Amino acid sequence: MEPVQSKAAQGRVADAPSGHWVYRILPRWLWPYAQLARWDRPIGWQLLLWPCWWSAALAASAYPRPGDPLLSLLPAPWYLVLFLIGAIAMRGAGCTYNDLVDQDIDNQVERTRSRPLPAGKVTRRQAWAFLVIQALAGLAVLLQFNSFAILLGICSLAIVAVYPFMKRFTNWPQLVLGLAFSWGALMGWAVEFGDLDGPAVMLYIGSILWVIGYDTIYAHQDKEDDAIVGVRSTARLFGDNTKAWLVGLYGGALVCFAIAFASAQAPVPALAGLVAAGAHMTRQIAMLDIDDPDQCMLLFRSNNQVGWLVFLGLIGGAVWVALKPLV
Repeated sequence: MEPVQSKAAQGRVADAPSGHWVYRILPRWLWPYAQLARWDRPIGWQLLLWPCWWSAALAASAYPRPGDPLLSLLPAPWYLVLFLIGAIAMRGAGCTYNDLVDQDIDNQVERTRSRPLPAGKVTRRQAWAFLVIQALAGLAVLLQFNSFAILLGICSLAIVAVYPFMKRFTNWPQLVLGLAFSWGALMGWAVEFGDLDGPAVMLYIGSILWVIGYDTIYAHQDKEDDAIVGVRSTARLFGDNTKAWLVGLYGGALVCFAIAFASAQAPVPALAGLVAAGAHMTRQIAMLDIDDPDQCMLLFRSNNQVGWLVFLGLIGGAVWVALKPLV
């Protein structure tokens, strides 16, 4: 089992799983870069990816007509691959930037002081160079889309740039994270149609509420250290009322998703995915113990299952439309 990294020893970051492929396959000199990009914690790029894939699937199956072939109702595999690569690259670039901005804070928080910069495993110049490489990979993906989608993607950088500073000035940094992490809900629609319509906007709003909810759970891990350092969060703001807030946030997200589906005339069976996602969210709220950091991390990571449920619901709806004339 890899030790937790420190200034004296190479190892894994505190909240990264031991035995991950990063530590089994990559040479040790690459470990700090993998840690900057959070390759050893894939949940971040998975959660960034889901709004992209939801939007692509919703756009593909929007406004269906009788007799539409199945392939025309499913998101293009090439777009899904591009969104996957882009999510990994831009999440890594965003995390590297966040670590550069937050180095002093990370050094004071138990869970984060083993990250590469506070642990002294990379220099700031090396981190900036790695950030540029990842950003160029994200740009290469963006340039595969239409001009409207390219411009829209570039606009997201303003939110990404200000996010790391928000925890110093507002109790709602999770809202700004939601604005950034949900941008893909607009991108999938823009790639398909070359513009933005009501369904994409409602999907975006719903995703923002979802992000605020799951990142509040995540932030409860660090609330004691955050209070000492002076970092603000919705976890500290909501406190013992977190479950009630989650009911509103997750419930609002599901309502917005349902409105997006209805306004795009998505096939009715797609709602099954929302029902299943709602059941999963309800379970998260029921199980949550805000004073158990390990459980908070597990529940946070379980939102990847929410992503799958919503996406598979949309895919199932498209298949149902294509097969309906045969049944």
